Amino acid sequence: MNTMQRFTVSAAAVALLLGVGGCSGMSTRDRDTAIGAGVGGVAGYVITDGSAVGTIGGAAVGGLIGSQISKDKK
Repeated sequence: MNTMQRFTVSAAAVALLLGVGGCSGMSTRDRDTAIGAGVGGVAGYVITDGSAVGTIGGAAVGGLIGSQISKDKK
């Protein structure tokens, strides 16, 4: 991974962490969906070497997983 990609991934991770701080008014399911989408988007970006389709696909899958995981939490 080159320097620009590392910077982009790091910046996305920091933005995700700062964004999660604004989730205090969200339900647990909404928060988990947002976190899953963020993590999935970063993972999709890294796995597909920066492809927009991979990033969007990763975010969609991550959001779905986050939503479904929190469905079982009581």
